[in-house]
Amino acid sequence: MITIIKPGLLTSIQDLGRYGFQKYGVIASGVMDQIAHRVANLLVGNKESESTIEMTLIGPTIQFHENTLIAITGGDLSPAINGKAIGTWKPIFVKKGSVLSFGKCQAGCRAYLAAAGGFSVPFIMGSKSTYLRAKIGGNEGRALKKHDAIHIGNPSSIAVKMIHFYQPQLSSDFVSGRWAVDASLIPIYQKRKSIRVLKGRHYHLFTKQSQQKLYEEGFEVSSQSDRMGYRLTGPALALEKPEEMISEAVAFGTIQVPPGGDPIILLADRQTTGGYPKIAQIASVDLPFLAQAKPGDTLHFTEITHDEAQRLILEKEKVLQELKVGIKHKFA
Repeated sequence: MITIIKPGLLTSIQDLGRYGFQKYGVIASGVMDQIAHRVANLLVGNKESESTIEMTLIGPTIQFHENTLIAITGGDLSPAINGKAIGTWKPIFVKKGSVLSFGKCQAGCRAYLAAAGGFSVPFIMGSKSTYLRAKIGGNEGRALKKHDAIHIGNPSSIAVKMIHFYQPQLSSDFVSGRWAVDASLIPIYQKRKSIRVLKGRHYHLFTKQSQQKLYEEGFEVSSQSDRMGYRLTGPALALEKPEEMISEAVAFGTIQVPPGGDPIILLADRQTTGGYPKIAQIASVDLPFLAQAKPGDTLHFTEITHDEAQRLILEKEKVLQELKVGIKHKFA
């Protein structure tokens, strides 16, 4: 079991999302950075779909009430155990009674905490994800707060072997794994981000000038941004002529343009449908970089073909599978 001593800015339990219910108006939700989430789970022997704790900008303070195998991935929020800095993107075995805290946000925006066995919260429509606006999922359908006690589930067979491996080494507050994931899975988070996009369904309806501005000028992430979407400020984008749009399905990374001309990038807590024109769609391989953007960061869009986007995401999946197989063989 863990106890929340301080909740941080926005800390919630998430998994890969709640799918199959969008036709009823229930959003997918889930983690913002799927790669960081999946890697964190693999590092502690969980299924990739298991729940993690998503932390935003200011991390929580958490006490462990049992020896626990954990991993922290995503943005660098300066994690420490009992005041001693710890590494990320690697397994860490934490001693009972220890306290995990976070300091200054050094890079990125969101970090993920996985624990062997996952976090024991109810499945709501097939997911543990917290849907904040509807107050369902996670821990009582809300962000974590002070004094919350979250139970940890039963570790998998691989996780048990990992725990048995680190247990004899636990002479201090924690044991840090001497290995980490392949560097290609660890993004370099920068304030100025180059994001690859595909032309959207309504790209051709925008003026030539707007089409050029999309690729030639930068857009800043506004403070009016959240898990539902990033509002961008920058050059105004406009249609050639007013169009009546029929609301249709939207996806993570869809870039819509409301009448005011400032684009909105739809994110994990996006609505199920949208009626604004879609100028572009962010390539899946760059969604983790997008998820780590914070207010004040500048995004620059570059065009990519469907074939190239597919090739890049398949390469990323190949590295993830290699990590999965490598961990299984190491602790077989």
